[in-house]
Amino acid sequence: MEAARIISLFLPLCFLKVADTTAINPCCYYPCQNNGVCVNVGMEDYECDCTRTGYYGVNCSSPFFWSRVRKFLKPSSRFMHHALTHYKWLWYIINNFSFVSDTLMRLVLTVRANIIPSPPTYNSDSTYLSWEGYSNISYLTRLLPPVPKDCPTPTGTRGYKTLPDAKELANEFLLRRKFIPDPQGTNLMFAFFAQHFTHQFFRTDLKRGPGFTKALGHGVDLTHIYGDSLERQHHLRLFKDGKLKYQVLDGGVFPPSVKDAPIKMKYPSTLPEGKRLAIGHDTFGLVPGLMMYATIWLREHNRVCDILKEEHPTWSDEQLFQTTRLILTGETIKIVIEDYVQHLSGYHFKMSFNPELLFTEHFQYSNRIAVEFDHLYHWHPLMPESFIVKDQEFSYKDFLFNTEILLNFGVEALVESFSKQHAGQIGGGRNIHHSLLPVAIALIEHGRLLRLQPFNEYRKKFGLSPYKSFQELTGETEVAAKLEKLYGHIDALEFYPALILELPHKNSIFGESMVEMGAPFSLKGLLGNPICSPDYWKPSTFGGKTGFDIVNTATFKKLICLNVKKCPYVSFHVPYDVDNDGESKERKTSTEL
Repeated sequence: MEAARIISLFLPLCFLKVADTTAINPCCYYPCQNNGVCVNVGMEDYECDCTRTGYYGVNCSSPFFWSRVRKFLKPSSRFMHHALTHYKWLWYIINNFSFVSDTLMRLVLTVRANIIPSPPTYNSDSTYLSWEGYSNISYLTRLLPPVPKDCPTPTGTRGYKTLPDAKELANEFLLRRKFIPDPQGTNLMFAFFAQHFTHQFFRTDLKRGPGFTKALGHGVDLTHIYGDSLERQHHLRLFKDGKLKYQVLDGGVFPPSVKDAPIKMKYPSTLPEGKRLAIGHDTFGLVPGLMMYATIWLREHNRVCDILKEEHPTWSDEQLFQTTRLILTGETIKIVIEDYVQHLSGYHFKMSFNPELLFTEHFQYSNRIAVEFDHLYHWHPLMPESFIVKDQEFSYKDFLFNTEILLNFGVEALVESFSKQHAGQIGGGRNIHHSLLPVAIALIEHGRLLRLQPFNEYRKKFGLSPYKSFQELTGETEVAAKLEKLYGHIDALEFYPALILELPHKNSIFGESMVEMGAPFSLKGLLGNPICSPDYWKPSTFGGKTGFDIVNTATFKKLICLNVKKCPYVSFHVPYDVDNDGESKERKTSTEL
């Protein structure tokens, strides 16, 4: 305790930006290392709880023997990224030996998922553990507690007492000057899939505050397909053969209109009622890309219902519907891991969806969405300057709330067009379209209301070395100098701006932190789904071998091609013969339609 008092008295001398000489909460200095928990003692003292961290000492900075060994043997994240994205010949061999690849996949899942605490820990209303934080699922959980309210600066003790203006920050560092395509070749099919998939669980309840959620499922529950309430689900159901309502237009199956499925959807009043389509998520009428995926999943649901009906003619409508929903949940998770995450990672190691890999591990089948995961996943730089469908160009104004694009062109045309159009690079900064910049500004302001800890504290939480300078973060000098002038110190840099401004990996869509922080949240959420547990993961859950096979053989390409008349080019990657300039040489504008 005496050593702790000496440290708490000495630390203020190290932070010359803080002029206030009054007593400072010592936890504002984040003295506890290696996941140690800081607890106030008395008026000016603290102690670090090092329980089960593998470290000891006043600040949990001294490793026990085995912690020292593990730290010595553990390869750095940069080494692992290099190894996984190079030596394609070696990974080809590994991928063809199931025992080796399964062992590696199990290691990936356990190491990543174990970073995320389960049960959940903090919420945005307190800096300590509480029963309310655990039991009230209307809260988004927190990986790190909020910055204490009595700290000298908004991020603790470093930097200035006032953070830079969010609007000026976004305009200077996030606003696009020129479209920067993702060097991995990511396309708009990926961009819209990311948005469609994540918005089933990223649903901030802004009426209550940015620390609350309306998505009480906290994971892959397909509420974006079936609705977030029983009443909404019933309006969308046909109540025959387990199917969802639909309409047929020019021989194609599309979601019903709000007239046939009277649910609340967010459309402008100027849009004719017949063009207002009814789907699970109330805001997905915003973008044709989201409505395209809603149509594909609607068709897939009804397709699977037909298969189950033929195999189980005695089943009720309810059993057909509920079993189909479980099958689509399994399909979603498999596609996300084996197609979506695989593409995102750029790894040569072939990722696989096999819940049985975790059956011998200590793994909890539950999940809570974290505030940090929600903020991390704001990937607005993916969106291009305009949208190209069959060589016709649509501005944001013409694209938004335009359901006619889907109805007139059809799913096949949208899939092929979006598969061939480049998405933007997420990392590196200055790549958010001006139409989407207000969303980024609001997110930065929400992070401040939530008192998110500074970026370097999250780096440490995920086992990464904190950045020592803005230049190390950005990989250049001009932007780094401007950031230092605004923030005063790298340890004062905020969470979301840092993720977007971090230097991307070579030929990659974003940088080290986005990968190392995003992967644990993603894999824990996916494999923590109930259908992945030993009691659920069996053929009978999915209606027998036929339904189980649908899940186990699902791919992104099959999802599309089984639900269109003619299979177009389908991928999360643009064709290799498409120029990497984000432009189309010959196209018509939307006014020429």
